Amino acid sequence: MSARILIVEDEPAIRELLAVNLRHAGYVVDAADTAEAAQMHLDAATPDLVLLDWMLPGQSGIDLARRLRGDARTRHLPIVILTARAQEGDKLQGFEVGADDYVTKPFSPRELLARIRALLRRSAPEAGEDPLEIAGLRLEPASFRVLADGRPVELSPTEFRLLRYFMTHPDRVLSRTRLLDNVWGDHVYIEERTVDVHIRRLRLALAPGGHDRLIETVRGGGYRFLPR
Repeated sequence: MSARILIVEDEPAIRELLAVNLRHAGYVVDAADTAEAAQMHLDAATPDLVLLDWMLPGQSGIDLARRLRGDARTRHLPIVILTARAQEGDKLQGFEVGADDYVTKPFSPRELLARIRALLRRSAPEAGEDPLEIAGLRLEPASFRVLADGRPVELSPTEFRLLRYFMTHPDRVLSRTRLLDNVWGDHVYIEERTVDVHIRRLRLALAPGGHDRLIETVRGGGYRFLPR
């Protein structure tokens, strides 16, 4: 079954360009020009990915992304922010609210499609992969679930992939560059500071059970997952 993508973009020409390219690539496309219209689509059916403009009339795309991450039904929904805001601070804010990728305008449709394919592929459940369990943390790839001492931990798709990479590479110093290449993919051109943003979000999610201590910052080296 083709993946369904929701485009939230208020500029008609860009919205149509995105829709044409996505349909040509085999995706099912829904489109909205405001956050409020997008919410109506989301209430009717959950898409496989949201392509979200930041600057929307009324509620901003950033506010919509924050609301999606706060809703249990859409917490794991992949979000790509597509915007003309290209400053590093803007990108970091986008990742802070839970975006999985950030693409600036003007953009290459081919590159955007490559990013969407990679994100959908990485976000798909790994049915054949066995659960991982370390120091009271249990990660279940097939069900996209994380438990800390038996209690569920809510993570975004990127945070889930980041934790899975840590748990499959315990007690190793992992540089930011290595994490970017293996968690985001080496085709994604984002700053290394993005890793720090997602590490901070992951630690916050793990903090209630004290499991945030398992992620150690290695000065000048990156991060290490402690298997104890």
